[in-house]
Amino acid sequence: MGKSSDIKGKEKISTTLGKETVFKGKMKFFNSLKIDGSFEGDIESPGFLYIEDGAVVTADIRVRAVIVGGIVRGNIDASEKLEMLSTGQIFGNVRTSKLRIADGVVFEGKCEMIKSDVADIDIFSSTVESLKEKVKAY
Repeated sequence: MGKSSDIKGKEKISTTLGKETVFKGKMKFFNSLKIDGSFEGDIESPGFLYIEDGAVVTADIRVRAVIVGGIVRGNIDASEKLEMLSTGQIFGNVRTSKLRIADGVVFEGKCEMIKSDVADIDIFSSTVESLKEKVKAY
């Protein structure tokens, strides 16, 4: 469960729920989580979630960013971005500021696009380097 890997060079995975894992409850994590197995409940995190092809998640999800390659039954609120891979299936509503949908995705629900937090950046009190980092995230 503590295996670290790299997903498409974008995000480091710090924790994995393996293919044989069946988990029910409320999941909270800080950095990143990859689900290969089955999860039922609620997921809440300021971090990154990766739902692998073959994984089944029945949950309402509130995270910073998520990539869906498996099946999700429930609503997704991704404050930064949501990516649906070609193997992904989402049955529920999604809310995000950036959305990427591959060919072949199954999506049954509504999509709400929200404003990103770029307006929250204070250009007068931040250093040039911190501004560059914040802008790169968008």
